[in-house]
Amino acid sequence: MWSPAVHFDPELIRRYDMAAPRYTSYPTALSFTEAVRGDQWRTAVQQARSRKLSLYVHIPFCRELCYYCGCNKVVTRHGHKADTYLDHLAKEIAYQAPLFADFEVQHLHLGGGTPTFLDQAQMTRLMTLLKGHFRFAPAFHGAIEVDPRALAVKDLDWLAALGFNRLSMGAQDFNPRVQQAINRVQSTEHLTALMARARQLGFGSINLDFIYGLPFQDAASFRQTLDQALALAPDRFSIFNYAHLPERFAAQRKIKDDSLPAPAEKLRMLGGAIGQLTEAGYAFIGMDHFARQDDELALAQRQGRLHRNFQGYTTDGDCELLALGASAISQVGGLYVQNEKDLRAYQQATAEHGHARVKGYQMSDDDKVRAAAIGALLCNFRLDWPKLDQAFGIDSRAYFGEDRQLLAPFIQDGLVHEDEQGLTVTEQGRLLVRTIATAFDSHLRRQVRQHRFSRVI
Repeated sequence: MWSPAVHFDPELIRRYDMAAPRYTSYPTALSFTEAVRGDQWRTAVQQARSRKLSLYVHIPFCRELCYYCGCNKVVTRHGHKADTYLDHLAKEIAYQAPLFADFEVQHLHLGGGTPTFLDQAQMTRLMTLLKGHFRFAPAFHGAIEVDPRALAVKDLDWLAALGFNRLSMGAQDFNPRVQQAINRVQSTEHLTALMARARQLGFGSINLDFIYGLPFQDAASFRQTLDQALALAPDRFSIFNYAHLPERFAAQRKIKDDSLPAPAEKLRMLGGAIGQLTEAGYAFIGMDHFARQDDELALAQRQGRLHRNFQGYTTDGDCELLALGASAISQVGGLYVQNEKDLRAYQQATAEHGHARVKGYQMSDDDKVRAAAIGALLCNFRLDWPKLDQAFGIDSRAYFGEDRQLLAPFIQDGLVHEDEQGLTVTEQGRLLVRTIATAFDSHLRRQVRQHRFSRVI
């Protein structure tokens, strides 16, 4: 029987903590090339297995710079830049929508950046564009990522009226010293008020984001932060590991190395967080996500419907994904397509072509088998050979013969159990599932010498 338990073993974590992809796709975006053509995209949409659609819209703007952030963003206080961006989103929407005329939108997700950088008029314009070009299900899930500093309590009312019913809010840490060090000072009282109003309006699956490994944090202070968060009773928690990569992200150079907690302290923070949340009744979904037992994410995992894509763990596995905006990545069938990352390049491309497609990847048959194997491990902590055999017409034990040899250390150390029916990630191995999944990643073996991923812990 599926169990939400996870066992924290510091020694095993130290031994197996390595740089590994987050597997929001397989293969990862590092494999994308500029060889994807428009006719491939149209063919993929026409041949899509589903007529259900998940829409993602990337809003790249933020009013302030958070020093830890590695997202694709534009920091500005000029609200009119969003109007220009919406002009170009309108062009992309008009280009893409006819291809999806017979699809029904089941899920809408606004990410960023800070989607609530848009004011009421701008957000209304965006939703009018989307609903005017796409067919939405009557009970679609409308999710939006929120910076509490950029949202008044009364703004939740018009967001609800526009169809949003899911919230993900970035809290990061409640400690004032930590907030100052990462340039993200915000009021806990205001976050509390937002949570209360969201509940009154019927928002479901409210998620709070926190980060461990930030400057001046320690296990005791992070425990206090999570105690405050638990009092708010969110439906979900995301507890992210801060990856300090100042050579890649210029803003992180403002964070001094000597202010960061030592690796051993980070482990204590992680172990303490797992204990707090599971003792409070939250299920460990995987990697850095926790959910109440009655939340749709936990229910989907128990029912084998959990999915993972560029928005993380989701319940929209039966949908194709169309992503709009700068840097956005779509997936239809076995085809990935990514837009221009740079804002100016995105706007120039949509002005000239109506779309901003710049690169992508067409999955091979082998990729599809490996994606299914990795997805099963990350979402279910279980890989069933018979299911793979039936889905792909293969002898999966033989197919993964060489890959299974790479699992030998994990099996020997009790992180993975193998039997005739498949693989099970044990409670000791669940925190290291990304590392375990790399055994099935043939692309990573070629890329590991060229790129740096974030560490697992």
